[in-house]
Parts: sequence; C-alpha cells; structure tokens
Amino acid sequence: MAGAAAMTALQDHVHDYLQIRRSVGFKLVAAGRLLRDFAAYADRAAVTTVTIDTALGWASLPVGTNPVWISQRLSVVRQFARYLKTVDIDADVPATNLLRAGSQRATPYLYSADDVAALMAAARAIRNPLRAATFATMIGLLACTGMRGGEAMRLDRGEIDWSQHQLIVRDSKFGKSRLLPLQPSTLDALAAYDALRTKLCPTPQTASFLVSSTGTRLSHPTVQPTFRQLLAQAGITACPPRRRPRIHDLRHSFAVRTLLGWYHDGEDVQARMPSLSTYLGHVDPAATYWYLTAAPELMAIAAARLEAAFGSPA
Repeated sequence: MAGAAAMTALQDHVHDYLQIRRSVGFKLVAAGRLLRDFAAYADRAAVTTVTIDTALGWASLPVGTNPVWISQRLSVVRQFARYLKTVDIDADVPATNLLRAGSQRATPYLYSADDVAALMAAARAIRNPLRAATFATMIGLLACTGMRGGEAMRLDRGEIDWSQHQLIVRDSKFGKSRLLPLQPSTLDALAAYDALRTKLCPTPQTASFLVSSTGTRLSHPTVQPTFRQLLAQAGITACPPRRRPRIHDLRHSFAVRTLLGWYHDGEDVQARMPSLSTYLGHVDPAATYWYLTAAPELMAIAAARLEAAFGSPA
C-alpha cells in the first residue's frame, strides 16, 4: 500500500506540474505523455521521487536508443524535477551536462525544391483523390510558409483571408496567434484545393481546411505514416550527419532558405532575425538563431561576412 500511495503522490505532482505550465500557454502534449510514463516507471522501481539513476534508466529506454532521444527524454524529467524540488527536498535535478555527448541538437534534413516537388508528386499519386489533394496541399503549404505541422492541421477554413492574401495561425505552440502573408501562387493553390474539397466532400465533419478522405480533421497519428510512405516513394532518405527526414523539417527548410535568400540579397540578417522569429512563432529568438548553424552554406556565408568585416584571423 505504501508503494501505491507514493506512486499516487508522484502522479499528482506530475498532474500539478502540467496544469501549472499549461495555464501559461504551454501545451506539453508529448511531455505530458512522457512524464506519465516516467511516473509509472518509477512506481515499478518502487522509487518515490526523481533520482538520477531512475531518470537515466527511464530516459535510456529502449536499450540502444539514439543519444539525442535519451537527452530529450532526460530534459523532460529535468524540467519536472526543478518543479518537484520546490515541494520535495529529496528530489534530484539531473545536471544539464549529464549527457553532454548526446545532448547536441540533431542537424535537420533540409529539403531541396526538388525534394518538395517529388513529395508533392508522390502525394498526388495517392489513389483517393481527396486524400491525394490534401497531402499535396499540406506539403506545399508547410514548405512555403514554415508553419508547424500541427498548425496546418488545426487551420480552419475561416482562418484564410482570401481578400487580404493571408492566413491566421491560432492557438500556436505557446498559445499565441500570428498572421502569415501568402504569395499569390500559394493562395491560388489553396483556392484550387478549397474548390476540389468542396466538390468531393461537400459536407465535411469539421471546420478544418485540410480534411481526411472521410471529411475529418487530420491528426499526427494518421499523417505521419503516410508522410513516411511518401518519403520512400520520393526516394528521400537520411543523409548523415542529418537526421531521418521528418515532416517538421519542412519548417526547418523554410527558415534556412529564407536566411540564405537574405544573405544572397545582401540583407542585414541580424536586423531581420526578429521578424523571422515573429513569423515562425518563436518566443525565444535563440530558437531562430539556431538555424544559422543548420546548414553548412549558411555557416560559410556568415564566416565570409565576418572575415570581410574584421579581416581573416592571424
């Protein structure tokens, strides 16, 4: 009984922690799932609080997993442990350098224009015409706006302003909304999808702009497997040291492509970075500056500018 009571207390702490952070705008969908799993793991080990050994043991599951994945899981526990320490003096807070060798952020896969075209072509080859149009449109929308996948899935028909050539992203990652201007070609593609969807699915079950073949809103569990199939059909595979291509990397690719364009146009990139942060919905500008390290070409251009401004190192 004592073990069950202790587990209930730890679960309660997880619940309180998630509730507090969500009340200030954090969604913590994945973190919530991971922390509940960690609490169950601790209960099976008869551990009543966060300990270094328990955190490392859980973060390292399954055996042989990627060091980056271990670091990400440990980071979730670390954030929770900082909160728990305020109410449980026995809680350990894993050090940030505990897994320094595996904590570096993985380099994203950067889709080229040809990659995006190949993905959209593979999507259009899907047998169901509505599903084919939905996936082709979603891929194009993510590639040309840098939206998060979840933001595109939550986009409602009424959130596209056709007359003003823009769309509104509501309830983004940190509970904030933002306007995204659209190029005429993008708007034309969205209008073509809108007309086709209305023809093929005149009475959808959702207000969502992008719909499934049954007229429902898209979700990650249904989108991810199809996207992996499209990657295979398009012949897009992992290219070390970059990670396995993901749908989220369309967003990374947009950011890097934008920065490269600014550099090539001679723009003051540092002055324009805040606008890119706002456009992408980043709360912390550091999240946007990270893209400067995501592509070798960007690093080379930045280094060349520094050398031109201050001279080569002695």
